[in-house]
Amino acid sequence: MYTSYFGLKENPFNLTPDPRYLFLSTQHSEALNHLIYGINEKKGFIVITGGIGTGKTTICRTLLSVLDPSVDSALIFNPSLSEMELLATINQEFGVKSGQGRKTKKRHIDALNKFLLKNFSAGRNAVLLIDEAQNLSRGVLEQIRMLSNLETEREKLLQIVLIGQPELEKLLRSPSLKQLNERITVKYNVTPFNRDQEEDYIRHRLAVAGGENGCPPFSRLAYRKIHSYSKGIPRRINAICDRALLIAYSADSGAISRKLISKAASDIGSSYLTDKTRFRRMGEWALLVTLIMVILLLLTVVPGREAVFDFFSNAHFF
Repeated sequence: MYTSYFGLKENPFNLTPDPRYLFLSTQHSEALNHLIYGINEKKGFIVITGGIGTGKTTICRTLLSVLDPSVDSALIFNPSLSEMELLATINQEFGVKSGQGRKTKKRHIDALNKFLLKNFSAGRNAVLLIDEAQNLSRGVLEQIRMLSNLETEREKLLQIVLIGQPELEKLLRSPSLKQLNERITVKYNVTPFNRDQEEDYIRHRLAVAGGENGCPPFSRLAYRKIHSYSKGIPRRINAICDRALLIAYSADSGAISRKLISKAASDIGSSYLTDKTRFRRMGEWALLVTLIMVILLLLTVVPGREAVFDFFSNAHFF
């Protein structure tokens, strides 16, 4: 809607994980390098964690676009699978047929092992990526550990990448998954942007979308306000900036100001308000409720309540 108004070719702040918009901050670049290293060096298990909206899925999509052609990949987005469903889905993603007859775990694993050995003989590698892995059950995680046993005398036949929220790290540290946790050789946690990175991120997305000469312009205070609301989390940044551009378009404004960012965050919802802002507003409401209760009490029990009423009527507390 607002793209042509600001001279853009497309929406720069879509929430979908488009690899074209990947901004390689220090932490995102390191996460991608960890993935590439772990896969190329056949390290077996790799774990990438990060908070909601920090760009993990975009990194995953980018990885798939830069992998060597000799690497076959299977990507699983839905972790709510049973052990049998997981094996069937992995084979389906790799294009492996489990043969005729009743489908069992052994049949699925045998078919996968045959595929991986053939792949290895041809000088190829294979990687399994599972997104939102914090939602995997312990039984499925144990099944994934068993898949890591598919190996030759020298190296792993299947590289397994688990991508998830910080809860994944806690899950892997549980005693029942000790054997799996000990096999993880490559780990990285994706952290939010700092303020400078966030500003570069916004400029980067505008440039990819076709913006020229810093258009649309964000004021310095606007950038600061975005960071105070977003806490450096890309998904929040996108939501706030998208709403801000829409508001600016509706108001026929060519610039993005601090006040406009505040309105955008307010429109989106209280989840984008900083803790400081929330506590301040809660304090204001608590003070107001307390004053009302005091007034009602005084009007009820204190002699000369008309004078009390006049006092509070003429006072200015805010």
